[in-house]
Amino acid sequence: MQNEIHLQSRTRLQDYEPIVGRSCLEELRILSEKFSGKVIQIINSTSIGGGVAEILEHMVPLLNQLGVDVRWNVINGSDEFFEVTKKFHNALHGKRERILTRDFDLFSEVTERNLKEMSFYGDILFVHDPQPVGLIAKKKEIGRKWLWRCHIDVSSPDKKVWSFLRRFIVDYDAAVFSAPNFAQQLPIRQFLVTPSIDPLSDKNKELDSGTIDAVLAKYGLISDKPMITQVSRFDRLKDPLGVIEAFEMVKKNIDCQLVLAGGTATDDPESEEVLEEVRKRAEENPDVHVLLVPPESDVDINALQQAATVIIQKSLKEGFGLTISEALWKAKPVVASAVGGIPLQVKNKFTGLLCYTVEGAAYALKQLLSNPEYASQLGQNGKEHVKQNFLITGHLKNYLLMFLALDQMSEVVHF
Repeated sequence: MQNEIHLQSRTRLQDYEPIVGRSCLEELRILSEKFSGKVIQIINSTSIGGGVAEILEHMVPLLNQLGVDVRWNVINGSDEFFEVTKKFHNALHGKRERILTRDFDLFSEVTERNLKEMSFYGDILFVHDPQPVGLIAKKKEIGRKWLWRCHIDVSSPDKKVWSFLRRFIVDYDAAVFSAPNFAQQLPIRQFLVTPSIDPLSDKNKELDSGTIDAVLAKYGLISDKPMITQVSRFDRLKDPLGVIEAFEMVKKNIDCQLVLAGGTATDDPESEEVLEEVRKRAEENPDVHVLLVPPESDVDINALQQAATVIIQKSLKEGFGLTISEALWKAKPVVASAVGGIPLQVKNKFTGLLCYTVEGAAYALKQLLSNPEYASQLGQNGKEHVKQNFLITGHLKNYLLMFLALDQMSEVVHF
């Protein structure tokens, strides 16, 4: 099958029982029985890089283990196409972008090409984010149930871009958002499902001290020096330059080091440019470490988070921000911007500290670095919060319930 992603399961469903309990897994098995003979086809823009691909990489094999026939396809797109969709992404977050008529034309051309080249075989077609949204045009020909998943905060989008995409979205049977405040008014059914982390993945499992020390040595980091860490794709909306500025304020009072670790993504051509900007800004400060971590380096990311004294996520705009849940799961104190889905994870002064400015981030970092007992308490609260709300088993349950509701929705008849 063209562009179908084939995955090997890295964990067994029963391995989650010590974390979530037997009843949770039994619920999943009961729900999965409802999908006998059904195929769920997932379509998105990339299999590598970013939170969407990462969630699917763990979710699809687990659904298959449950006996649900889920298959994953990726659209084709040129670098030019992904430059356009990156501008769309930024504009949907509310950033000012110069969107030209030819950008919309290119989007439509690539959509037409994928409509011709891709096989559409699912009983439910689960389409993720703006890049493949136009594939809904196939519904007129084949019918089936179509679901659009938006991982972006579209509460204040660029009106021109939203208007263009909305004409596709309204033809879906339903849309899925990560939080109530992310959504727009739509004439179709809407579901709210938060993303999740996999506690048994290489990025989130507990590591021994030898592994952590080896990773720190690999990247030239000092193990006994307080470490502030931000893990995220190199993206202007993650504000890595603002993180460096906040760190420099903290450094005046507390001797510490900063780690900016992340990668790039095939559907984000802008990330290479941002990486170079960050490297240039950091080159004169030996305590700022800019690490380009390649794909399949989840153990390295895990070790960098587990070794951190404080984890920061100073996003200017954010979808959900799964790196927050990753950090909290490791019982780490977190400083994060009060944007997007971050406040769902960081309850200010209970599971972490929220900030609004560079100065606010610096103040919160100093507060946690100076008070380890308070920092530890926030971290423990954060871990429990993630366990109750943001683990992959709960995400699977919500998706199965959503698929079931969608499958049983009757077609709207207009008289």
